[in-house]
Amino acid sequence: MRSTEGLHHRNINPLESDESSSPVWAHVQEDDQRQWQNKAQKVKVKILDQVQGQLSHLLDEALTESVQLFTQIQPAVNGKVTKNLPSRSHRMNDGKVFMARPSLLDELFEISHIRTIYHMFVAVFLVFCLSTLTVDYIDQGRLVLEFDLLWFAFGKLGTVTWAWVVMFAYTLLVPYYTLRFWGSLYHRVSYKIGLSLSMGLMLSAVQTYVLGQFPIYLVVHYQLPPASRFIVILEQIRFLMKSYSFIRETTPVVMKNTPKEGLSPTFPTLSSYLYFLFCPTLIYRESYPRNSHIRWRYVGVTVGMILGCLFYGYFILVRLCVPIIRPETNQPFTKRAFVLTVFNSILPGIMLLLLCFFAFLHCWLNLFGELLRFADRMFYKDWWNSTSFTNYYRTWNVVVHDWLYYYGYRDFLWLSKRRFRTAAMLSVFIVSAVVHEYALSMGFGFFCPIMFFLFAFFGVVFNFTMNDKRKSPVFNVIMWMCLFIGQGVQVCLYCQEWYAKTRCPRTGDSLLELLTPRSWSCR
Repeated sequence: MRSTEGLHHRNINPLESDESSSPVWAHVQEDDQRQWQNKAQKVKVKILDQVQGQLSHLLDEALTESVQLFTQIQPAVNGKVTKNLPSRSHRMNDGKVFMARPSLLDELFEISHIRTIYHMFVAVFLVFCLSTLTVDYIDQGRLVLEFDLLWFAFGKLGTVTWAWVVMFAYTLLVPYYTLRFWGSLYHRVSYKIGLSLSMGLMLSAVQTYVLGQFPIYLVVHYQLPPASRFIVILEQIRFLMKSYSFIRETTPVVMKNTPKEGLSPTFPTLSSYLYFLFCPTLIYRESYPRNSHIRWRYVGVTVGMILGCLFYGYFILVRLCVPIIRPETNQPFTKRAFVLTVFNSILPGIMLLLLCFFAFLHCWLNLFGELLRFADRMFYKDWWNSTSFTNYYRTWNVVVHDWLYYYGYRDFLWLSKRRFRTAAMLSVFIVSAVVHEYALSMGFGFFCPIMFFLFAFFGVVFNFTMNDKRKSPVFNVIMWMCLFIGQGVQVCLYCQEWYAKTRCPRTGDSLLELLTPRSWSCR
């Protein structure tokens, strides 16, 4: 009987225990399910973050190809729709296609890993501020942030303002109404070539004086400080490129579209040209893709980042560049000292390069793009992933590259009937190197052709040796090494020339003395 009861109890107890514990098991299963859901959601977010950039890039390429494919479809001929093959000659006749797309860094900053790198640069900026405050407190016994170098660099802003107004008013009115006057006569007269040549020469002469000689005279006569000089000279270059694009894009349309008898030709509106003068592109179109509204929070954050970059550059110059370059003794500048100075200048040099890229190509251009609701924000591409200098030159500054490609390289090929491609590429490199060196020479107030030499010599060599066939990550390392060394050389030599100019001023105004770097003879 006992054994039977034992069996009975043994058969019943497990069942009773399962029934009594069923709510516990249900609760455990709910917890497990909730954990799995949270984990799945995290994995989903992580995967979406990782593929977002690549997917956006693929969609942009697909959209570009679809737009180009649409433009290649011709109207029906004899009941059939013809389609041109995407040949090289056809692509040469296509212009730049604008489309709504965000900047690459705006997309990358949505990924937490990339945003952390941005936070690291912000942390370095805060460390610079903290070190400055600490050193000032130790040396002077008080907390003070002196920005004397910054105030000096941006001095005489009143002169810069009225000079900019003169250049802007000229660029807005003179090219526009010259084009209208020429276009109103072009289809009425028989001597079209003579009219075009005379009007072109007159406009070129006025351009040479107002946008050529006037800014140079201004910065030299008023002895503007460096940052103010750069504002005037860069605006001079921008107005020249903008006005050329407007004339270059509009005159063929006026020449091809003969108005009907009794009607005047159709010209672009002054408002569209005014919009073009401020929008962040150098390629003129009568209309661009526009956003529906302005994100004022984005504008405020971007303005804050621009100001932060300005003070960031100040701290880099004061804390990293000046202590390395400023001569404290009368010791000769030996080869050993030069090599050490170059390598010590690599860190501030590459930081200034990244800072200029972020401040101008991302923040400044996006600021104007947002205020004007300009939707095409592809001002740069992923140049940091380049394995060739050919790709680096194409993706570093898309805004300037487009202008050089369409009005320099492509027009050269059109004039040469698509021959001499190497000569076309070399001519674009030389023009770009001359303009870069001109901006630096006028901005710093002395001629020291370091940028021209690096750009026109090493840039051309690397463009042909490290071309698009180089796909290995090793070449990306080589590209970054070249950028590091190049920035170190520029920071070192330009700073040396600056101090040589102050210690050994010119004794005459001869052309040879103006073109000879002072650091070559100053001891």
